[in-house]
Parts: sequence; C-alpha cells; structure tokens
Amino acid sequence: MALLLKAGLGADPWTVFTQGIARKTGLSPGEVLLMVSVVVCALWVPLRQRPGVGTVANALLVGPTLDLALWALPTPHSLEVRVLFLLVGVPGIALATGLYLGVGWGPGPRDGLMTGLARLGVPLFLGRTAVEALVLAGGWMLGGTIGPGTVLFMAVIGPLVGYVLPRLTLPLARETAGLP
Repeated sequence: MALLLKAGLGADPWTVFTQGIARKTGLSPGEVLLMVSVVVCALWVPLRQRPGVGTVANALLVGPTLDLALWALPTPHSLEVRVLFLLVGVPGIALATGLYLGVGWGPGPRDGLMTGLARLGVPLFLGRTAVEALVLAGGWMLGGTIGPGTVLFMAVIGPLVGYVLPRLTLPLARETAGLP
C-alpha cells in the first residue's frame, strides 16, 4: 500500500477509501485503517466469517506499518521509479494476501469480506473485485486519490489473488482461507 501511495499514480481502493476518510477527519491513513478494520469486521456477521489470530494481527499492525512505511520510503521523482513502485506494489499485495491467508490464521478485516463471499459460492476473483469496486466508489466520493495505478489495481487484483491464494494455501487451512 505504501509503495502505491509513494508512486503517486493512484492508490488501491481501500487506501483511496482511507485517504478520503483521513482527509475529512484529519486522522492519519494508518489511524483510519485501524478504525475501518473494526467496522468491517462487523460486516462479517451475515457472512458467518470467523476471526482468527491473523484477523487481529492484520487489524492492529497494517495501519501502523503503513504509517511507518510511508515515513521510511523515499518519494520517487522519476516516472520510471514511480511505475516500478506501482508494478511491485500491486502483485506484492496479492502475494501478501496469499501468504497470510494461506496459513489459515484467519483473514484480515478487509479480506474477510472476500473469503466470506467465497464461502457463499462467489468466486474469489469476483468477490475481491466487487468489494474493491464498492470501496473505491466510496473513497472517490470522499476525495481519495484515483489514478492509472488504481485502474491497474482494479483490473488485476481479483485475478491475481484468485490465482495466488489457492497455490499458497496449506491443505489444513483451506476452509479458513475461504477455499472449497
């Protein structure tokens, strides 16, 4: 997420959403992300999604880690490096999703929506893309940053996660990861 923000070419939908809220409230993106995580977990109830250690760790660590990475990463000035940040960041998010969901410790708050929908029979790539589209619309209306990187993210994140997650999921963790 930090790479996408530093690239300045448009953020992922959840970051667009948190940016929009941060702009309206004056809170940092990491603080907003933490609060959004708590609210999103409430949306799990109708999906019968169960939290796990990964849920709590994701909710508590992603926001502060985002703030730290934004502080530590340089802001690239050349278009080539900005595009590189984008091209590393997008598949990096898909890979990270597959790695942490694949061990079966429970999805993070945002990914729990995707895995909850998968448990109901919605294909992973479609559930991920639908959730991202809804969040992007809300973030855009709140003033979050959208650009070509956002379009790229929306086009490829669902299929990338749909490809990566089953390949990185341990056999005993398939149900927790939202896989059949």
